[in-house]
Amino acid sequence: MANLSSKERHIRKLSKVGKTSYAITIPIEDIRALGWRERQKMNVKREGNSIIITDWKKK
Repeated sequence: MANLSSKERHIRKLSKVGKTSYAITIPIEDIRALGWRERQKMNVKREGNSIIITDWKKK
């Protein structure tokens, strides 16, 4: 995503995956900054009009 302003870099499209799921890509620099890995378990929580994604912690 070269030559995009920082505002444009964070605009993403929602894509349908299969019959009942959707996906959004996250910029690699954000994934690296958070230390997330492929196939990592995540908590996904809806709060009002927002979705909060956090690392899954084993209880």
